[in-house]
Amino acid sequence: MVLGTVWASFNDVRNPIIIQGGMGAGVSDWRLARTVSCLGHLGVVSGTAVNTLLLRRLQDGDPQGHSRRALSQFPDRAIAEEILSLFFQEGGRNPGQPYKLSPLSNLNASLRFHQLSVAGAFVEVWLAKEGHDNPVGINLLEKLQLANLPAIYGAMLAGVDYVLMGAGIPREIPGVLDLFSEQKAASIKAHAVGLSSAPEHEDVRTSFDPALVFPDMEKKPLKRPLFLAIVSSATLATHLAKKSTGRVDGFVVEGPLAGGHNAPPRGPLKLSETGEPIYGSKDVPDLVAIKEIGLPFWMAGSFATPEKLREALAAGAAGIQVGTAFAFCEESGMSESIKRAAIRKWGLPESNTTDRVFTDPLASPTDFPFKVAPMEGTLSDNTLYQARPRICDLGYLRTLAVGPSGDFVHRCPSEPVADYLKKGGKIEETVGRKCLCNALMTNIDMGQSQKSGHEELALVTAGDDLAMLRRFLRGGKTSYSARDVLEQLLEDVKPAFSDATSSSVSP
Repeated sequence: MVLGTVWASFNDVRNPIIIQGGMGAGVSDWRLARTVSCLGHLGVVSGTAVNTLLLRRLQDGDPQGHSRRALSQFPDRAIAEEILSLFFQEGGRNPGQPYKLSPLSNLNASLRFHQLSVAGAFVEVWLAKEGHDNPVGINLLEKLQLANLPAIYGAMLAGVDYVLMGAGIPREIPGVLDLFSEQKAASIKAHAVGLSSAPEHEDVRTSFDPALVFPDMEKKPLKRPLFLAIVSSATLATHLAKKSTGRVDGFVVEGPLAGGHNAPPRGPLKLSETGEPIYGSKDVPDLVAIKEIGLPFWMAGSFATPEKLREALAAGAAGIQVGTAFAFCEESGMSESIKRAAIRKWGLPESNTTDRVFTDPLASPTDFPFKVAPMEGTLSDNTLYQARPRICDLGYLRTLAVGPSGDFVHRCPSEPVADYLKKGGKIEETVGRKCLCNALMTNIDMGQSQKSGHEELALVTAGDDLAMLRRFLRGGKTSYSARDVLEQLLEDVKPAFSDATSSSVSP
């Protein structure tokens, strides 16, 4: 049975009512995205760290053969076979054996990094689309500039239908989609700290050229996916609609209650008594102005109720994006132990905790506020955070900067403090910073066993309303499915869309 077939008509384009959020590294994995898509809505895979995700699945033995099955369809057979020979480990790693790492992303990334990133995105999207014709999207963070181009290209090789991007101003991404659809090289501006002291570096760009990365692969034209920019204000939405290098197809309007990274408050940063950023009236998006742009938009950030969905539709939205509710469902890539612990703490009828999600202004190396769910045994415990040896071996959130000698460096305020200072960083910028890259991999049971013997810990992110989990746990259940989420959200909405079409829709 296909749930929903609930797609609305907006400016003669058929759009999903529900977009499943692209969360974390591998939380919104192909299984979750495929499930939501097959149920008639927009399933979205996370594009963060897709190279590491693929390599760790292979090193864990790929027990059901999914990654190898997808790699068998990769257009460059020689590269696919090389990846398998380097990283596939029959039967999986031995306990405590460290994972082999991908090369780090940087301004002039290695050929290997590009190939692994393309393959990782291809595998994730290909598996999400396997066996059905419904649309699938990929979500990326603009802040991860040095890793985004190969991920986009790999997703397009697999036929991705939507690209969603936030955590920055993705003005150049629509033009990238146009170029990649024609198998042409593309580049985007690489924002760097300290460029004012090096005028010759004002227009620094990071590039990806399919002809150089895959010289032997047949280059067929690729479908140009729709582009949805994730924004927090009408000003940014208007700027992107008018100034982007190509067509913007819509917006996800995300408020400060959403999980993961949040846009900082407008104006000078002020903190509450609990140390959280204070958001005010200026941070409430002007929906009238956004609607006047004339493009479809979806609301996000604690909208996972039938009442909030109706509110969004009444305001002119095409629907809503839902993250946290899907993050803890049976099909998500989140660690089963984390799901069970979160449901025990916040989701069961007898749950009476007063703990709530904390909007941490320091945790993320990006300077964006980051939502942290307080959970035992994770880096939300300051004692455990302080005990973790600092190491930066994944490097997705490193910042490009002009170092003391005038050369470009890649630095992260979560890396060893001495290394950060040597690269021109300030010691106060390192206080409270957490290694999200390693923590997010632990969230999905792929945490690194460091050579020192240290086992990386998780750091769980979620939207503000974690107590809403109990709405999906009916009849004494202690877990719930993606179908449960969709049915609960749409129980009072479907009749208004009785003329909806089949779910086999492609943009």
